[in-house]
Amino acid sequence: MARSFLGMVVLLVASTVLPDASIQAADLFAIQAQPVDSPEVDLIWPILDDPSTTGGSDGGVDLADPSNIQSEVYYDPETGQYVLESTVGGAFEYRPPMSMSLDEYLQYDMQQAMETYWLDKSAEESERATKGLIPSLTVRGEAFDRIFGGNTIDIRPQGSAEIIFGLNISKTENPRIPVDQRRITTFDFDQRIQLNLVGNIGEKLKINTNYNTEATFDFENQVKLDYTGYEDEIIQKIEAGNVSLPLQGQLIQGSQSLFGIKTELRFGRLTATAVYSQEKGQRREVSVSGGAQTNTFEIKADEYEANKYYMLNYFFRDQYEGAMSTLPTVSSGVQITRIEVWVTNTRNDFQQNRNVVAFTDLGERMQNVSPELVGLINNGTSTGPFPTNDRNTLYNTVKDNAQIRGFVNSAAELQGLGMQAARHFEKLESARLLQPNEYTLNQRLGFIGLNQSLNNDEVLAVAYQYVYQGNTYQVGEFSNDGYAAPQALVLKLLKATITDPRNQLWDLMMKNVYSLGAFQVNSEDFRLDVVYNNPTTGVDINYIPRSPIDQFPLIQVLGLDRLDPQNAPNPDGWFDYVDGAALTGGTINSQNGRIFFPVLEPFGTTLDQALAPEQPQPVRDAIVFQVLYDSTRIAAQNQPELNRFRLKGSYRSASSDVISLNAVNIPQGSVVVTAGGVRLVENQDYTVDYNLGRVKILNQGILESGTPVNISLESNTLFSIQTKTLAGARFDYRVNKDFTLGGTVMHLYERPLTQKVNVGDEPIKNTVVGLDGNWRTESNWLTNLVDKLPLYATTEISTVNASAEAAYLIPGHSRAIGNAGQSYIDDFEGSVSVIDLRQQSTWFHAATPQGQPDLFDEGDLINDLA
Repeated sequence: MARSFLGMVVLLVASTVLPDASIQAADLFAIQAQPVDSPEVDLIWPILDDPSTTGGSDGGVDLADPSNIQSEVYYDPETGQYVLESTVGGAFEYRPPMSMSLDEYLQYDMQQAMETYWLDKSAEESERATKGLIPSLTVRGEAFDRIFGGNTIDIRPQGSAEIIFGLNISKTENPRIPVDQRRITTFDFDQRIQLNLVGNIGEKLKINTNYNTEATFDFENQVKLDYTGYEDEIIQKIEAGNVSLPLQGQLIQGSQSLFGIKTELRFGRLTATAVYSQEKGQRREVSVSGGAQTNTFEIKADEYEANKYYMLNYFFRDQYEGAMSTLPTVSSGVQITRIEVWVTNTRNDFQQNRNVVAFTDLGERMQNVSPELVGLINNGTSTGPFPTNDRNTLYNTVKDNAQIRGFVNSAAELQGLGMQAARHFEKLESARLLQPNEYTLNQRLGFIGLNQSLNNDEVLAVAYQYVYQGNTYQVGEFSNDGYAAPQALVLKLLKATITDPRNQLWDLMMKNVYSLGAFQVNSEDFRLDVVYNNPTTGVDINYIPRSPIDQFPLIQVLGLDRLDPQNAPNPDGWFDYVDGAALTGGTINSQNGRIFFPVLEPFGTTLDQALAPEQPQPVRDAIVFQVLYDSTRIAAQNQPELNRFRLKGSYRSASSDVISLNAVNIPQGSVVVTAGGVRLVENQDYTVDYNLGRVKILNQGILESGTPVNISLESNTLFSIQTKTLAGARFDYRVNKDFTLGGTVMHLYERPLTQKVNVGDEPIKNTVVGLDGNWRTESNWLTNLVDKLPLYATTEISTVNASAEAAYLIPGHSRAIGNAGQSYIDDFEGSVSVIDLRQQSTWFHAATPQGQPDLFDEGDLINDLA
């Protein structure tokens, strides 16, 4: 039947290939209305309807008959004929019987024997081709057969082995070396092995090995021996190599990345599983709500964004806090319309570069001019506090100086005027002009933010133009202002090559910007708080326990909480999420995850002024972290007794049904997903990409309801300096088909690499013991109860599940760090550097330090030979 149908389909398709390519719609309907028996067509490879039904071909177009079609030949003594019957399922005839004479039957039987012979020969060749290099071995003996469930040993290796060897011969003609040591011969040997080994010993023992000498990580090499016993044997399973111990409980979780030995034994209703291994992975959790991942952050006060954000002038610095006090609007009449930013050319980019001479005091008011230059620099012709080239006389002094414009002798000329390099000016050759996409400009508040932080020895200079109350002002010179190369441009200096807090430039670097380490931050569920580590109790609190601010949270004292949800000036205890800080003014820049304090020195001057009305100076000095703003960050970090402030909080990423686990090559089955405490089912509620480390939530109802989703996973440890040993046992007792009891005991032991361990890296030695039970039964009365509800009609029997679990943890630590468990904050081993004065190579010609005229006034002298 199958052959006839297939042949009919082919004939129908062939019959539609007509010589006339322009077929009308009526012709198509006419073709469809033709009778079932189409005209005969000669096929290139005809398919014959063989009534003998020998089973058909194993390939090609003539497919084999289905397995339920059976053929049987019997002799009919009444007719003297041999009858061939074809039935479906051995009961129903699907075609009329065929009668054969003796000669026809003998020919039929010969044909069947020949087909069977050649099929067997073909199968033998295929089997021989699939055999490996090592032939199968047969071990005779009843004991071997009883242990391994068979007598055959079949090992099939695949892979490659490459051996590289050579001979290195070196000869040194040195008369100081003995003759027999002048010639050295060594062997150079290397090997590369990539091996996949699959083997069976009997039916019970299976071997699977994947080994590569060039594997990057240890977990890429897999070795596993699997012994599986029969159902009625005590030994159910013995595994060695890469094993796992999955547990279904919530309190005690197993591990998927183990290397050791595992046994599973069955004693009647009791099943015992034991493992002794080294743990190769680490477990962590990811929390998600509504498809958005929740991340936490904690930032110390000294971790501000250094060498990245700069005020353009002291005028903008003085106006900053007043302009930010009226958020969400910025009270500033300034609008910067044009700017050029120049930096040290570290990229060897000579497309847009110029020689520049930048000055610290350009455009500054006299109260902000370097004190040592007062007299050389006086009030300019411009009136008012606004920065401009004519704000003081510096620009008129240097703009027409040919030596300064010529750039080559500019340093000597300026030093002759009494200026110091790296303090009052910087001479920068082939400075690079930054593109607009390399920085951000706040046109209202007058500061810039660089995409990449500058190194300590790099220079930053600007020229800008702004509008204030209808008037246009300019500081510095633009590249098209009429001074063509190679003449130098005169710019406003923002950062010099020497970092000196005593320099006027120090306060232009903003120290109130902190990075969250995230991008595209969402305002929904964003939380931020400022905490203070109380030196008395050692506990983090969100206020200062000193009047008059002990009743107000720090986030309000430092200006991050001034508004309510309607943006009215009413503090509500929550962070004021005002976006756009980098461009228009606010408290956060969501695009790159930066927090901007509305005050310049939140943990310094601002906090000191808040405490000043009631606290004496010694009390304020013990709390206020003023050294953070008056000294370099390294110097501030050397006073940990004041570094007690931190920014803590959490934020959510963008909502999506795909959740990144921030891990790759996750062991199979190690991901556990729960929603609201209920464990979800893999491939039903979610799927896992174990290679890329992603979880896709399939149940959209979980995402739409906003139910918190917790993902627990185990990832392979890429690098580890501690050896972790895991030993445990799991016992499951089946009381009946509905009720099971279980018990678990696990012991985790870490062995440190050295006896000196840092705080937070202490090796553990923990033991956990747990008991659990699970009961399940079908409930007809619950089904009937649900059926009584309107619009409900159940089709399945209801079930009732009840589970209970308890665990007890016994903590401890490794004896390698002592009985009391000692860890080191700092062992000061690297605090002493030894310099041997007897070594000639450690001596160099010293240069006179610059920028310190009080100690080395000759260091500022320059003999420019160019």
